[in-house]
Amino acid sequence: MDFSQPPSLQALLDKISQFVESELFPLERTFLLEGFNAVMPGLAAARERVKELGLWAPNHPTEHGGMGLDLMQHAAISKELGRSPLGHYAFGCQAPDAGNIELLHQFGSPEQKERWLDRLVSGEVRSCFGMTEPQVAGSNPNLIECRARRDGDDYVLDGQKWFTSGADGAALCIVMAVTNPDAPKYQQASMILVPTDTPGFERVRNTPVMGHAGEGYFSHSEVSLRDCRVPVSALLGPEGKGFTLAQTRLGPGRIHHCMRWLGICQRALELMCARAATRLIAPGEMLADKQIIRAWIAESAAEMQAAELMVQHAAWTMHIQGNKAARHSISMIKFYVAGVLQRVVDRALQVHGALGMTDDTVLAFFYREERASRIYDGPDEVHKMSLARQILKSYR
Repeated sequence: MDFSQPPSLQALLDKISQFVESELFPLERTFLLEGFNAVMPGLAAARERVKELGLWAPNHPTEHGGMGLDLMQHAAISKELGRSPLGHYAFGCQAPDAGNIELLHQFGSPEQKERWLDRLVSGEVRSCFGMTEPQVAGSNPNLIECRARRDGDDYVLDGQKWFTSGADGAALCIVMAVTNPDAPKYQQASMILVPTDTPGFERVRNTPVMGHAGEGYFSHSEVSLRDCRVPVSALLGPEGKGFTLAQTRLGPGRIHHCMRWLGICQRALELMCARAATRLIAPGEMLADKQIIRAWIAESAAEMQAAELMVQHAAWTMHIQGNKAARHSISMIKFYVAGVLQRVVDRALQVHGALGMTDDTVLAFFYREERASRIYDGPDEVHKMSLARQILKSYR
């Protein structure tokens, strides 16, 4: 692999990094202390400036208003944007919209694209993804209980979803529901487009996560579907192909997540080093003079570099050989980078002492919000078991 960045991409990364530091870092204090709605006016202005600079929606198709960058290029950008909790939203490439847009672009009908695609890419509306359910293990999607019953020219949906991220304020939910209960297990579910103003679709609440309920894009909502009726034309892709579409969505999504996590690690390391170099702990002695602090900094830097090389390799494999060839690498980076993220943020928080526990820095937000990195998109343990099973095949 050639690890050099093309001059054009490096210039783009520099431009984005400067914007994140000058435009988004100053907004974080309001966001952390007052919430997403309070920061929306400043964030909306930042989004307009991103568009003026030609940096909007880096990973989305040019014909729909994005920059059309490939997976490798967007991976590098995702790391820069990950340094701020507001980064991906400010640049129009936030999850779950990013994955939903990819699904619509690849599998949407002309009518579905006309209604939703340009509006999602432009940021006019947001979407959410309804897959996880409260009563069944999210690590096994074959257990999905939500049903979409065919009734003439309609589907009637009944079920309960939760951790539907970003549902607060979303205009569209892509719902995973069982349409063919008697089919083989991987052909039972389908994806259905459900506008959130459809009768029977109810956002029950924003689920509190570690003491913070969240709002807007930063919410994790519980959703109820009761006799929720949509036309058959709302089916996304072929009936019974929900699992196939989900895997198409999740593979690149894990690359995006891992690079975003590495951006968080970079921000945490920067804060850790700045704190250690400036915190006086005794006359003439700085925190950075302690060997344990230096060890934490060195360990963090080494783990981050190893993790980034792994993600680059996985992205390169997916870009050149496709999702199937990269599946083992994707499992590796999912649990490894999530672990690195936890350790680096934890060290940075510890170096900050009592300050690290407050919302006066971004570290506490990263600590509580990104603990879920070891759970969503498949728990780490499931990825480890799957990977080990494949490795052991040749030894049996």
